[in-house]
Amino acid sequence: MSDNDRSANDARRNERNGQRPRRSPILGQGHGLSDEEGRMIQQMIREEQNSARALHIPAEDLAAEATTQMSAEVAQVIEDSRLRRILQMFNRDYLYGQGRFDEYKDGLILKWGDGYSRKHIWATVEDGNLVFETSHFKKCAKPYCNGTHHVLTRELYTDWNVVNEELADLFRRPVQERSED
Repeated sequence: MSDNDRSANDARRNERNGQRPRRSPILGQGHGLSDEEGRMIQQMIREEQNSARALHIPAEDLAAEATTQMSAEVAQVIEDSRLRRILQMFNRDYLYGQGRFDEYKDGLILKWGDGYSRKHIWATVEDGNLVFETSHFKKCAKPYCNGTHHVLTRELYTDWNVVNEELADLFRRPVQERSED
């Protein structure tokens, strides 16, 4: 019996027993790189790809009304949730530093990929809640899902396990950017 068959059987057995099905693991493997190793690998990849894509938006390219700094309230929620730290580790260990972080008045976005493979994890703060854009368009089984977003209250976003589970799901199924984005 293959591992996939075993996992499917385990999931069906758990569902019959009223247990929550086990989630599939994140594909790929973290590499536990130091920041210096991550920077070196990032530079090697950029040189090999001859990539001209900047990892940040130059200030001179921003419209006058654009903001690239989070408000104090938003920055506090992002800090309390440890979101930036987790996303930076993901970028370093899984994306080899090829992701790009952009700050906005209301949130933070991690983008990666090029052209048609562009993906992102977008987090905003609304009414003191941490809000993640999801890749689904109907309500899922999570109690904090509103159909298109996962809305975490302070009690949820300060719980390390909830944030890790949510980000693991978003890493597995990130939002695909539309071609007009």
